[in-house]
Amino acid sequence: MVKQVAQIHVGMLVLVLGLALALLRGAAAAAAGSLKVDTSQDGSGGGGDTISHSLTVVQRLEALLLQGNGSDVSLRVETPSADEVKVLQAHSLVLALQSPVFEEILLSRNGSTLVLKESSDCAAVFDKFIRYLYCGEMSLRLDQATPLHKLAAKYQVMGLQQGITQYMIQNLARDSSAGHVAGWYEYALQAGDATLRDSCLQFMAWNLSSVLQSGEWATISSQLLMSLLQRSDLVLQSEMELFAALEAWIIQNEPDGLTAENALRSVRYAMMPPRELFRLQTHSAVLARYQESVRDLLYMSYQFHSASPMHMAKFFDVNCSLFMPRNYLSAVWGSPWIISNPSRDDRSTSFQTQLGPSGHDSSKRVTWNAMFSPRWLPIGMRPMYTEAGAMQPTRVEGGRPRIIITPATSSADFAGVNFQKTVLVMAQQQGKVVVKHVYNFHQSTEESGDFLAGADLYRRTSEYLIDSSLVLHIVVKPLYQTLITIKN
Repeated sequence: MVKQVAQIHVGMLVLVLGLALALLRGAAAAAAGSLKVDTSQDGSGGGGDTISHSLTVVQRLEALLLQGNGSDVSLRVETPSADEVKVLQAHSLVLALQSPVFEEILLSRNGSTLVLKESSDCAAVFDKFIRYLYCGEMSLRLDQATPLHKLAAKYQVMGLQQGITQYMIQNLARDSSAGHVAGWYEYALQAGDATLRDSCLQFMAWNLSSVLQSGEWATISSQLLMSLLQRSDLVLQSEMELFAALEAWIIQNEPDGLTAENALRSVRYAMMPPRELFRLQTHSAVLARYQESVRDLLYMSYQFHSASPMHMAKFFDVNCSLFMPRNYLSAVWGSPWIISNPSRDDRSTSFQTQLGPSGHDSSKRVTWNAMFSPRWLPIGMRPMYTEAGAMQPTRVEGGRPRIIITPATSSADFAGVNFQKTVLVMAQQQGKVVVKHVYNFHQSTEESGDFLAGADLYRRTSEYLIDSSLVLHIVVKPLYQTLITIKN
């Protein structure tokens, strides 16, 4: 074994000399066209020039790969069915330098050919993967991201693995014929890539209406379905929209009874008006089939709509998810707010929401005043309330963007209710408008601590500016307080 390793090292040394000679010849031949002079100081007080032929070196390495000059190892890539075979000529030095896995395989090889077993999708992009080891760059399509990530992980090419993860995160919004976000989520879950997994799940949750309308929705796994249904930060038009999509998923996938029951019990029926609940019970084939599984939830929802929230809170735990709104985009729950030239000065707007989702409050409205400033003073330096009862913003250079949302008037109906404010920040990615950030607070975005931190509100090409405007959507969510008396 020692003799074999020594022979490999000698072979690599010979290859190093050959590669170096080839690279130097190429660099000398192209020197006139690729000379780059850096006239920066060298730190010792004298001028220092830098001659760079890095681009030429990369080009020569690529030529070595393509032409096979000086190759000392053949890579035979086979699929499990052995119906697809690729043979690539490579250089053990480059492979060992770039991949610790290749280094280990090369040290233990018996011949000049390495047989590598790869899945069909990985075999299809294996030459692209090897080219990256020589050139340090690659171009790729959405459908190639997963197999390339698999190869980078398998052969421990960490730079490529991290780069593809970032590529996938940055291209979640891109259009594709069959959809790709759910597939990337499933792969990330399997591969243990928490960064990619969480980014995919968050993107789907915050842009759920688009996901529900895509062809990808019907193909998502039951695990991903439940992960989404259990979240309170879903952004969609209404709970009815979610139920309709869930019903279509159940019809399409025909899951086992327990999966269907758990999914249906994750719907927040109390967030649907009574008329929609009546319609579901009379028209939904899925709900008719699983009526007994959700009967208690429907019963509590009808009670919620028929009594005052204060009365309900004395007998039921109104802090459970059934009575907790998600981020609904319908006008009953909030309002869009488009702020043109947001870096210029302070803005304000007013809008109305329904007092609460209960049918008891369906005719009651709350008027809200919202104020935005691109530069906001810390809370301890703000002026007190004015005569009108609204806190006025004070502009200051060097401040940070802030929003304050307060009710225009107070009311006895507010008793037992906390109004959570949610600001959805839109951005333009890959030509689509998507939800970039979600901020929750009681009165001021100062409570979140990082509202629009790092957002560029000045440059017209910023992803945060759509037609030179900051596009927001404000959602007001009533959260009820339980008044159940605990008996000793």
